[in-house]
Amino acid sequence: MKVSRRGFIKGVMATGATALGPTLVGKTSEAWAKGTVKVGILHSLSGTMAISEIPVKNAELMAIEEINAAGGVMGRRIEPVVVDGASDWPTFAQKARELITRDHVATVFGCWTSASRKAVKPVFERYNNLLWYPVQYEGNECSPNIIYTGACPNQQIEPAVSWLLKNKGKKFFLVGSDYVFPRTANAIIKGQLKAMGGTLVGEEYAPLGHMEFATIVNKIRQSGADVVFSTINGDSNVAFYKQYAAAGLTPEKAPIMAVSVAEVEVQGIGPQYCKGHYASWNYFETTKTPTNPKFVAEFKKRYGHSQVTDDPIEHGYLNVYLWKLAAEKARSFHPPKVRAVVGKVSFDAPQGKVHVDPANQNMYQVVRIGEITGSGMFREVWKTDGLVKPEPYSPYISDMMCDWARGGLVKR
Repeated sequence: MKVSRRGFIKGVMATGATALGPTLVGKTSEAWAKGTVKVGILHSLSGTMAISEIPVKNAELMAIEEINAAGGVMGRRIEPVVVDGASDWPTFAQKARELITRDHVATVFGCWTSASRKAVKPVFERYNNLLWYPVQYEGNECSPNIIYTGACPNQQIEPAVSWLLKNKGKKFFLVGSDYVFPRTANAIIKGQLKAMGGTLVGEEYAPLGHMEFATIVNKIRQSGADVVFSTINGDSNVAFYKQYAAAGLTPEKAPIMAVSVAEVEVQGIGPQYCKGHYASWNYFETTKTPTNPKFVAEFKKRYGHSQVTDDPIEHGYLNVYLWKLAAEKARSFHPPKVRAVVGKVSFDAPQGKVHVDPANQNMYQVVRIGEITGSGMFREVWKTDGLVKPEPYSPYISDMMCDWARGGLVKR
């Protein structure tokens, strides 16, 4: 009998089995019975993305230490297995496979770029494990084996475009790193501009790790753009912002709206080059909630008072707690059982109370836009009235939607 891929995934979820069969399940269960539970931490600890990913790894380890100090999960101590994806997508896939098949981890926290997430996605689906992904992304994906807690397009990109059109101008220049997230994000932006009366005056890409932006900056200057929408990732941002300022382009002439520059990147670039520019996120270090001051203070206590918190750091931290709560709700560490109840738990995160939508495994959260100040912090200039329901498939480029109650990816 021929079984569709969707039917296979449904069957795997229903039985709690893995694609490797009972051998892997048995080994994993045996490891859990020894008083500890292993989890994977998979981030770039070297290469162009290390500037952004090392602090996220630190936040995940901080959450694990806090949970262990409070008694662990169901009486078991969490044992993190930390590996380096090295800013290389095949390496991410290899390390994910080793974490699952060699280290027998119960779940994995990790990745940053969409390229790394897409590299590991088939690994998690093959072995029926669960990845907790902490970074904003372009949406347009629907995997039963990934919990997407970072912003999807309607929780970051689309509100930022709407705010810019209302407050900063109609002429947009798009600049990004050359991989899946910026390409897809810019497709969404172009569709939104067309629908809302904006104008595209330029679009340029540079490889990850690229450091020479003089040509692109000159094109921006000549374009007459009102705003620059940046999806540049990693340490390329250091060069871009410095060369943008050196060319005499200022926030008053053409402000940059970034969706991959947060407090960590501002610190690396230098606040003097970023002051007056903007970013769209769900959390800033300056976010005012009852839980945030303690989180910020504890992070600085552990990693140094010069360290900052930011959106991906906060999402990495809350992911560990959401997994803990879901495992306790399921009374099991088996990924399919944890996944089945993930929509039934909530967590008082530093950004505020959050929960996952079981229909698409993305997270409800507030959208915030901040202006970068001379101190390197963000001054919040706009936010939504409440939590925004996640919609990973943007209507500007797709008529699809993700709804597991209806079988996964379906027509709107």
